[in-house]
Amino acid sequence: MKIEKVTQTVLNVLAVTSLLLIGVIGFDTYRSASASPIESAPLPTPLPAQEYPIPYYNLPSESQINADLSREIRLHTDLPQAPRDQIRKYVVQQGDTVFGIAEKFGLRPETIFWGNLYILGDNVHALSPGIEINIMPEDGVLHRWTEGEGLNGVAKYYKVTPEDIINYPGNGLSMETIGDYANPNIAPGTELFVPGGERELISWSAPEISRTNPAVARHLGPGFCGEVMTGAVGNGTFIYPTVSHEVSGFEYSPETNHNALDFGGSLGNAIYAVDAGVVVYAGWNDYGYGNMVVIDHGNGFQTLYAHLNTVGVACAQSVYQGDVIGGLGSTGNSSGPHLHFEIRYNGGYVNPWNFLP
Repeated sequence: MKIEKVTQTVLNVLAVTSLLLIGVIGFDTYRSASASPIESAPLPTPLPAQEYPIPYYNLPSESQINADLSREIRLHTDLPQAPRDQIRKYVVQQGDTVFGIAEKFGLRPETIFWGNLYILGDNVHALSPGIEINIMPEDGVLHRWTEGEGLNGVAKYYKVTPEDIINYPGNGLSMETIGDYANPNIAPGTELFVPGGERELISWSAPEISRTNPAVARHLGPGFCGEVMTGAVGNGTFIYPTVSHEVSGFEYSPETNHNALDFGGSLGNAIYAVDAGVVVYAGWNDYGYGNMVVIDHGNGFQTLYAHLNTVGVACAQSVYQGDVIGGLGSTGNSSGPHLHFEIRYNGGYVNPWNFLP
């Protein structure tokens, strides 16, 4: 029993001693391996230099190069639009309107009239296909110089300064040669562009014709009425003046000097009194309206019916809403059958669309 215990003790001592020796040897090995890896690592052996061949590339022929780099040949070069200071000419096309032409050239509609006083006369119906009109370089007025005019007066009329007219390049004037503003060196007949200038458009419409003084329209033509005693009074509500309710031609547009609606239709279509009133003009108009009827409604309203084929009423006659007063026509300055219809209230033009059902 004692021998077995001694033997067991010896074996235990030997086992502990072995473990201690293994630990010491392992620690030394770890320390020697991690102490200085750069110094202890062997240097790499350099590889021998090698040459790598350049890939073969077949250069294209000159014809191939020219074909691949060809460009589209354009005979017309689009250049930026340069500012222009000269008046150009334009031939009116079928379907053109004052608004459309003005928009095409970046101008106000009034400028089309201001540049063509002797061609259009501020009358929208004078614009017809085939006529040649002036197109201004920018918004402004074309003025034809007459003998005896002065620069100060002309400039004031158009709401600009004399220098605005003199300094505009297209006019060919200069401060050195113009001389006295009151009697400038400008030949009569010279056309000058007034940049930024404005003027009132000529009104070709009939003036307000009251039932108390219808003879005020005497200068308009033989259709004027001499005297009107009294007549029917309207109620201020309106019906359409003709069977067609569609505009054929021009809308209400004060900018183009057209203070009316142009209703289309067939020659001879009935024209109706839009409200009750008394006739204060019935017959021919010398200023482009042809056969014309004007009704005073006695309540501030007055209506005008122009370009009639026939007139079916007489001066001083009372009419009532829906009465036939004439037939649709194309008399006067007219390019085709239509009714030129105006409404005035207390002397001023109003948009008929605001009063029609």
